[in-house]
Amino acid sequence: MERYLQIINIALEAVFANRFRSILTALGIIFGVAAVIAMMAIGNGAQKEILDQMKLVGVNNIIITPLIENSSASDDEEGKSQAKKYSPGLTLMDAQGFKSIIPTIEKVSPEVIYNTFIVKDRIRSSATLTGVSPDFFTVFNLELQKGYMFTQDQLETGSAVCIIGPKIASKFFPQEDPLGKFIKCGNLWLKVIGVLEKRNINIGNTEELGISDYNINIYAPIQTILLRYKDRSIITSSSIHGGSESVVIWNGGFAAFGSGSGVNEELNYHQIDKIVVQVKESTQLATTVKVLKKMLVRRHANVEDFEIKVPEMLLKQEQRTKDIFNIVLGAIASISLIVGGIGIMNIMLASVMERIREIGVRRATGATRKDIVFQFLAEATMISITGGLIGIILGIALSKIIMQITDILTIVSPLSILVSFGVSVAVGILFGYMPAKRAAEQEPVESLRHD
Repeated sequence: MERYLQIINIALEAVFANRFRSILTALGIIFGVAAVIAMMAIGNGAQKEILDQMKLVGVNNIIITPLIENSSASDDEEGKSQAKKYSPGLTLMDAQGFKSIIPTIEKVSPEVIYNTFIVKDRIRSSATLTGVSPDFFTVFNLELQKGYMFTQDQLETGSAVCIIGPKIASKFFPQEDPLGKFIKCGNLWLKVIGVLEKRNINIGNTEELGISDYNINIYAPIQTILLRYKDRSIITSSSIHGGSESVVIWNGGFAAFGSGSGVNEELNYHQIDKIVVQVKESTQLATTVKVLKKMLVRRHANVEDFEIKVPEMLLKQEQRTKDIFNIVLGAIASISLIVGGIGIMNIMLASVMERIREIGVRRATGATRKDIVFQFLAEATMISITGGLIGIILGIALSKIIMQITDILTIVSPLSILVSFGVSVAVGILFGYMPAKRAAEQEPVESLRHD
């Protein structure tokens, strides 16, 4: 052991005696390790985002949305739109019929979206008022921070109650408990009966996956929206003549139906803006989609004025694309380690040629070939270990910089550090063995004669 420690000490002296060359030799390993850690951090961040999206869209969900005619349709499209006028569009009856007819369905959540404004204590802000059923909160894994869910009586009668997101609560009720208080949504006052727990949402394709920012929305019973705000299935004289707002009588009062959503209401005849269907098993998604499509086409007079999306399949496809991308990035980064190893081999070979006389002196004073191999191998290993450690620090710093500059989530895992460091050491040993072996093969007499 004492002999090996002495050889290691000699190797350390050789490395420090040529600091600049040693640093240049280690650059390939440094950047290779840093690149591997950064690329794996990006991959881990992408995977976490996919998992978060899975939680947000719920489990085994199917999203049905209406197709809205474009007012700038061509003559051919206008001919097709004539048939669509006979379709009732997506209705509450569609949603109610799904669960009773299709046995693979677990939950059905119809939604009516109404873009409006909210007012309280001279504070006014735009907001999205969404009419939902209790299944909505179960499908999207939403829980209440305080308060209670809609009662059956409130759902059936369309009571003027609502559940608000946490950001709405903090903005309009900063110093008071919102439960039992009233907030004006559009032209009506709604009583707050619940506040949702905060959900972290930081994704880009929320609309495609049927996700909204639950923190800033207001939720009311779906009958409340249909009775008190808008119901496109009700035909009025104003809507017939192309008016932008209709007034109808309900329960002795008046309700104003405005444009509500961001689409052209004159062309939107769908009563429901979205239907989310949750199936019992993920293996039943494809078959359920086929049955839903056939059922809706039949109910809509053979008019396909709807679109069906399966977020889980979209996310799995996105995950596969990102996995392939991460593999390519990891492979490119790994090449840097191999290049770094080749750099170590080249520099060590040059070092052997420069130190032939030193090798001869060591052999003449009793060093064996094994000692020479161990010395040069120790030098290469020290360079790769040092480069690996510096690369780890640089890789972690690079991951943080990428996240700050590009807003891409990066997660540095201990596994990526261990793998990159282990590979860097292995590369140093592997590519350092050939120069060490060549140094040990030098003849002592010839080495002493070498100038």
